[in-house]
Amino acid sequence: MSTAKSSSKFLKRIVLAVCLAGTGQALAGALPETDNGRYALSPTGDGVLRLDTRTGAISTCNNSGAGWACYAVPDERAAMDAEIGRLQADIGRLQADNERLKADLASREPTVPGKIEEVLPKSDSLKKSEPKVADGERKIEIPLPSDRDMDRMMSFLERAWRRLIEMANRVQRDLNGKI
Repeated sequence: MSTAKSSSKFLKRIVLAVCLAGTGQALAGALPETDNGRYALSPTGDGVLRLDTRTGAISTCNNSGAGWACYAVPDERAAMDAEIGRLQADIGRLQADNERLKADLASREPTVPGKIEEVLPKSDSLKKSEPKVADGERKIEIPLPSDRDMDRMMSFLERAWRRLIEMANRVQRDLNGKI
């Protein structure tokens, strides 16, 4: 008989726990959405900033002459997510183009016709030969510039000189005009 009493006490406790759990959920669901549940309010200079804790939407509320009105704040996150999505699509397209170009390059003939496979010797075809040594005496030959090189140098110096004179004339005119 003592086991029957203890099992009935156990069942009563379980029923009580289930009822309390159900009542707690019913009470929590019965709270109005404006009573410290759904919205968090923060004062601003000209009104209130309202955060919907369920959706994350933010709106500004202010009291114009006709009464309080709330307006949704534009969501920067949505614009940023759209831009990220666009960039990811571009990256996917570029990766596909890259793979296509790699496959196209791999399908081509591996060597260019007429190309030689052996390494060419490292020499400079424009390099002048060593100075000639005669009778144990070493001579250094310095090549003189060609007429074409001299003409280019002279035209450069003439242009630089003209610019310098023009600059000096401008400075002199500016100083005469200000004094």
